[in-house]
Amino acid sequence: MSFVPKTQPFSGKINAVTLGTGDKAIVIGGQNVLPFYTFDAPIENAPKIGVEITDTANEWTAPGLREFYAGCTTMVDYAKKAETMEGADFLCLHFESADPNGANRPVEECVADAKAVAEAVSMPIVIMGCKNLEKDGELFSKISEALQGKNILVMSARAEDYKTVGASVVLAYGQKVGAETADDINLAKQLNIMLKGLNIPAESVVMNVGTAAVGYGYEYVASTLDRIRDAALKQADADLQMPIVAPVSADTWGVKESTASEEDEPAWGCAEERAIHMEVSTAAANLTGGADAVIMRHPAAVATIKKFINELV
Repeated sequence: MSFVPKTQPFSGKINAVTLGTGDKAIVIGGQNVLPFYTFDAPIENAPKIGVEITDTANEWTAPGLREFYAGCTTMVDYAKKAETMEGADFLCLHFESADPNGANRPVEECVADAKAVAEAVSMPIVIMGCKNLEKDGELFSKISEALQGKNILVMSARAEDYKTVGASVVLAYGQKVGAETADDINLAKQLNIMLKGLNIPAESVVMNVGTAAVGYGYEYVASTLDRIRDAALKQADADLQMPIVAPVSADTWGVKESTASEEDEPAWGCAEERAIHMEVSTAAANLTGGADAVIMRHPAAVATIKKFINELV
């Protein structure tokens, strides 16, 4: 008697969200099984990888990054090069220097960079700000207007600014928006409900439910991902069925394991290899927990995670 496995697809399904336009457009979400459970049902859209490009990329010191981006001086140069990276599905433009407590780069300059990149590349674009609510609100609105028709994703709307960000990004300019919360299923659900209360379609929303480098309180991230995905699939909770995008690189490249020099920590080995390992470990943990896309930085880490995804889907 042959063995017939018992499959367990769920009635609940993650929303499918399209980013970008044309041949390079991608779809994230859409599955009705737990992460990588291809033995239960086919996974409609494999998880995607975004490549982070910051407007401070000229300050990157990792040899592998400097080698890959050799000769790049502008954000457009970096974006065009990132588009050739093995495993890349979309680009993430991170405007760190817009922070008023830092370089306080003018919004107009950031918008000009975003527009120039959008004209130079064909991959979908994700926008990340500087974490300053007031500055991000203006930045997100003006970039969304400048890139109208490009179907970009803006990360993120938070409880403090969801009305202004949601209204401008989605309702006024037809883009997609991320809902950002900090490792709490109840806060994530509440923010999704508030965005839907603005008449923003669920298919225009993704979630950034919080992430952290492995070893830095990641158990809270893991618990949140598990609970959200279980509620979305097993309980068919429509307020938690938005796909999840995890900005991994912003966390992993800032921890001590990635930044400590070999002179300060000789027993830890090569600093760049440590950073790559942190990025790969964190991205893999997010994907197996339920993230539908991860944002990464190093070419070696991106290639490794792409292979990881291909082996499991």
